[in-house]
Amino acid sequence: MATTKNIFEQAIIIDGLDTSKWGRKSVYRSLRDGGVTAINATIAVWDDYQTVLHKITHYLEWFDQFSDLIRPVHTVDDIRAAKAENRTGIILGWQNAAPIGNDLRRLRLFHELGVRIIQLTYNERNLLGNGCYERLDDGLSRFGLAAVAEMNRLGILIDLSHVGDRTTLDAIENSNTPVAITHANARSHIDHPRNKTDEAIKLLVERGGVIGANAFPMFFERGFETGLGEYIDAIDYLVQMTGIDHVAIGTDFCMEQPRSWFEWLFASQGKVPAKTVDFTPEPYRHLKHFESPADWVNVAEELSVRNYSESDIRKILGENWLRLFERVWTP
Repeated sequence: MATTKNIFEQAIIIDGLDTSKWGRKSVYRSLRDGGVTAINATIAVWDDYQTVLHKITHYLEWFDQFSDLIRPVHTVDDIRAAKAENRTGIILGWQNAAPIGNDLRRLRLFHELGVRIIQLTYNERNLLGNGCYERLDDGLSRFGLAAVAEMNRLGILIDLSHVGDRTTLDAIENSNTPVAITHANARSHIDHPRNKTDEAIKLLVERGGVIGANAFPMFFERGFETGLGEYIDAIDYLVQMTGIDHVAIGTDFCMEQPRSWFEWLFASQGKVPAKTVDFTPEPYRHLKHFESPADWVNVAEELSVRNYSESDIRKILGENWLRLFERVWTP
């Protein structure tokens, strides 16, 4: 029987959401050395059209500069190639659809530039719909419905992690392809507005979607004292609710991000400072025993201890994401 280490080394490892400090060799080396095959790399949160174009321009340079560590991902075959090459594949992703402004044609432009995952809203309202912290959530707008249809047509995966409850259900119901919750847990397990209702998770699964269990410390009851065991509890809870084929991992890692970045992140539209900002240590740290990409193997080991089969471990580590990408990215 294969050891857990062998299972991990042979498996495709995909992180559904990473929002670390891009452009730093130390970050990319940590991902590659940790055995991470591919990540959904956030390049848009409160950013506008011009800023995101600027970030993509930087990434084209970084793909050359750090070519021994990373490679671009546009297709599922690129992920498999990253595994064979011992590099980390970078999937360009957004946590807010705001960069398209009011022009749906920009979705095709950004798809051509490599963007493959777009979250409809980030915490608050935009032209498409409402976020999970918005005062009122009346679902997708007419423009939001049109954006969902265009993302379906192009083959862009829709993400609903920071999206409001009504808007989440609207998006799942109106999408012609499965959608994702790349980094969230079940609210019935951990009561936090960033987590998802059972209704949303079950509807997501009915339509073939995948949820990535979130390892962001602030979304756990014990915050930065949370350990790996509590994270595996969150995975277990989702598996019991949805079955093994619909649960994956979205670490929400923020490697090397400074305190000032979190203050921008928590600000309304990135502009109006929050009255209070949750404690974030500087330097930032993640869950105990899941503190960096080097600890991904610990997740595999803990799943094995809890009697997950080799096949099931592979699904959670990356195969469930891979199957979803394969289904959605083919327009």
